[in-house]
Amino acid sequence: MPSDRISFTDVEHSKRRRVSRREQFVDTMDATIPWSRWVGLIEPFTCSGSRGRKPKALGTMLRMYLLQAWFSLSDEGVEDAIYDSYAMRRFLGLDFTVEQVPDATTLLHVRHLLEKHARR
Repeated sequence: MPSDRISFTDVEHSKRRRVSRREQFVDTMDATIPWSRWVGLIEPFTCSGSRGRKPKALGTMLRMYLLQAWFSLSDEGVEDAIYDSYAMRRFLGLDFTVEQVPDATTLLHVRHLLEKHARR
């Protein structure tokens, strides 16, 4: 998910002496989760995006949903945390020069989609 572009923030963070526990955790989860398989399970239940706003990438929304669950954040709280946390922003693969963090309402819709189609 992360892009190949290097930002000033990436350069700044690469010079740190220590990696935070949050960053270690999200890096481990990023390497562990079979992203294409998980997105493939959800994709059949998503809308085509033929009407309304252009949908956000499903992989990005899944990552945002997981951050919310892992760190016990509200919809608005995870949106704010992504703006504040380099580790979370990198986990989502967002480059703020290109795109914004998906808003809380978009996350709400994705969560409802996941809950509606959860396998029991």
